Amino acid sequence: MTVVVKIGTSSLTDRTGLIKGAAIEKLCSEISDARKEFSRIVLVTSGAIGAGLPALGYSGNKPSDSRILQAASAIGQPRLMATYSDHFSKYDIPVAQLLMAPDDFFIRKRYLHARSTMEELLTAGILPIVNENDAIADDAIRWGDNDRIAALLAQLLNADHLLMLTDTEGVFSRDPNEDSSEEVELIHEIKSQEDLVAQVTDSNSFQGSGGMASKLAAAQMASWAGVTTTIAAATQSNIVLRALRKDGQIGTTIRPHHKPLSARKLWIAFALEPKGELTIDVGAQNAITEEGASLLAVGILQAKGEFAENDTVNILNANGEVIARGLSSVSSEKLISLLELKGKKKNRTGEIIHRDELVILRT
Repeated sequence: MTVVVKIGTSSLTDRTGLIKGAAIEKLCSEISDARKEFSRIVLVTSGAIGAGLPALGYSGNKPSDSRILQAASAIGQPRLMATYSDHFSKYDIPVAQLLMAPDDFFIRKRYLHARSTMEELLTAGILPIVNENDAIADDAIRWGDNDRIAALLAQLLNADHLLMLTDTEGVFSRDPNEDSSEEVELIHEIKSQEDLVAQVTDSNSFQGSGGMASKLAAAQMASWAGVTTTIAAATQSNIVLRALRKDGQIGTTIRPHHKPLSARKLWIAFALEPKGELTIDVGAQNAITEEGASLLAVGILQAKGEFAENDTVNILNANGEVIARGLSSVSSEKLISLLELKGKKKNRTGEIIHRDELVILRT
């Protein structure tokens, strides 16, 4: 059984960015206990930027300059790994560092290299410790967010379980900090994709400023990869082993989708930021969802946003619901020109998104 355990910055560092030794000691001790039953454990950890900021003179409020964040990551990463290595050595657990980026899961050659390296480490009894390669990341660094990396890693390893440790107990029915006569309930299980989509949608309004939203989005990715996800509080006693034993009262467990996506389609569906929207008619909707067809220009009612060739776009039905996502074979400028020809003598039925670059999210 392969397990991915992810822990975030807020669970590892204090408000000044300093690493909390007690928190890492607790995590290492619990992973040590869990490895007696689940030997193939991979740890995904945030905290490098937070650990490096004090050395640059920052404490309390984080800077927004990406250059400072990248420098902090370069400083903090060896500090973070040294702390993990020291604590795991108490349990005779050797560790290895892997710095990864989203492209490691998308470019097939790098994907295969990453998987073979990880498998070799696990076979040798070494605990891989993974962090996003923030020091040279091209995209804007999101504070302590390794959720997407953890979900993609779970797919890469064909993991059975993704455990996301955070500073909240799980997913709640509403914001527990909000004054209301309505009772707050911890949602222990999310079974259907409809319920998961609803939680992902609502999370931006009451689950926090991106923290829980990011975790639910990662859980959605993992679900489509066929992986069970549990979101739970890192501070709970013996949380790693209890969650992996599938204690029904621990945190929130999200069940896997019955039809997993391939790595590439998982990337298209969840790892890329959509740059535009295409609203399609009922005929096109039936063609792509029921017949497995490509999306043609003739079925598109409206195009919004500015996107280039091979950018990701959302596909909406006539009711405005996102039903699919894909890579457009044309730019928004060219697509608008094609749409203007609809109804004319030179009506175009060109292919806009090939079915191999199209992911159906809702039928």
